[in-house]
Amino acid sequence: MRASIEPRGKTLRSNVINFGLVLKVMGQLMLVEAAFMLLPLVVCLAMNEGDWKAFAYTVALTTVTGCALNFGIRPSNHLLGRRDGLLLASVAWVVFSIFGMLPFLFCGTALNVSEAFFEAMSGFTTTGATVIRDVESCSHGILLWRALMQWIGGLGIILFTLTFIPSLNNSGSLMMFHAEATGITHDKLGARISRTAKRLWGLYTLLTIALVLLLLAGPMNFFDSLCHAFTAISTGGFSTHNESIAGFNSPYTKSVLTVFMFVGGVSFGLIILSLKNGWKAFWRNDVFRAYVLIIVIFYVLMVIEIVRGGHFTGWESVTVDPLFHIVSAMTSTGFSAGNWEGWGILVLTLTFFMMYVGACAGSTTGGLKVDRLLYLIKNLLFVVRRYVRPRLITAININDQSVEPERSNEISAFIFIFTLLIVTGGVVLVAQGFPIVDAFFSSFSCVANNGLGAGVTGTTGSYDFLPATGKWVMSFMMLAGRLEIITIIALLTPAFWRK
Repeated sequence: MRASIEPRGKTLRSNVINFGLVLKVMGQLMLVEAAFMLLPLVVCLAMNEGDWKAFAYTVALTTVTGCALNFGIRPSNHLLGRRDGLLLASVAWVVFSIFGMLPFLFCGTALNVSEAFFEAMSGFTTTGATVIRDVESCSHGILLWRALMQWIGGLGIILFTLTFIPSLNNSGSLMMFHAEATGITHDKLGARISRTAKRLWGLYTLLTIALVLLLLAGPMNFFDSLCHAFTAISTGGFSTHNESIAGFNSPYTKSVLTVFMFVGGVSFGLIILSLKNGWKAFWRNDVFRAYVLIIVIFYVLMVIEIVRGGHFTGWESVTVDPLFHIVSAMTSTGFSAGNWEGWGILVLTLTFFMMYVGACAGSTTGGLKVDRLLYLIKNLLFVVRRYVRPRLITAININDQSVEPERSNEISAFIFIFTLLIVTGGVVLVAQGFPIVDAFFSSFSCVANNGLGAGVTGTTGSYDFLPATGKWVMSFMMLAGRLEIITIIALLTPAFWRK
């Protein structure tokens, strides 16, 4: 009898990934998505809008598919492994976007496939870039669905699932949690991931309700308040008006949104710990202090540029407007409150930097994250000190926690790939004939999940100018930016699929 020898590294083993359990959990996720779609369906029916059919068809299709996966598949075991969790955390965003785009295909606006997928991916990743040029022509159901997508994606699709499926509380769920949580300093806040998820979603919901009530005190009606509360606390940026927040012409509204966008840029784990241990925990946090310091410095620079450039038109132009723009850009919300592009080239440069850095780890924001910037600065200072004292040995600490060498390598790799993605996206758009500034700003917005527009994608513009190829490429950029790239790369390596 001759033994068969299996070539090492060339065979996909079925026991590496628990596909049965991954598909079953994916079915449960789809049922959650279908449940959320019932809200815009009810709104369309209440407003007597024809788009109720689009949501009815989508709910039916999503429910049937979800039930088939959830009840029709019997996995060999119910233990979700680390690779299973990583795969599920990535695929969930694509599946949610595929079914989330269906209302845009069936509704009165009738987007094509590339446009509808771009809009859905932009929503779930809280990017806020849109291909709909006239959003005011959309039905209330479509506008609510756009806002709901961002609210769901703010804390994360998987995190919402972990709240209601305690059986997933194992090593696989921990992998999913870390795949969705951003930055390098997020904490679990407890022994069980499901308990952490419930705390985070509880805080997220309370902040959303508070914002709705505060916005109602201004010029917004209930529907606008609800939609903007969903997209502000999730730092998403979709609006119900073509001119975004500028369309309301209200300093009060901009001030309230500035506060809540700022909160959305803070680590939700830090907020919960501060509620438990006292507010001094905020100022003891290195990342939070750096976040505040950057905003203050940029605010001073921007006010100087506004006055120097002759754009001073009253107290609002040097108080509410620049602070709103800074927080909107840095938290990757992307709300627009006026023609900030006209404030000068320095403002545009500062905006690029804010979009690149982003806000705090563990928040709903995109970008590099302040904790990584803080690490780079501390590491640079350490290198300079070693030039003077070659034998110096010290640890680099972030929030009183030492950054391990392997984590340092991960940070360096992430920064390189993050920058490379921005450049690649910009080159792709330039190759398709777009101006270099517009091309790279658009790529910047998508990779950083920002959505802030400049030039052709400015306050009243949209991404509908992109050809189909450009929309698919930018959709991938948004997904890679939301999952912080490394997760996507891991799935593309052959080693991930081998035992």
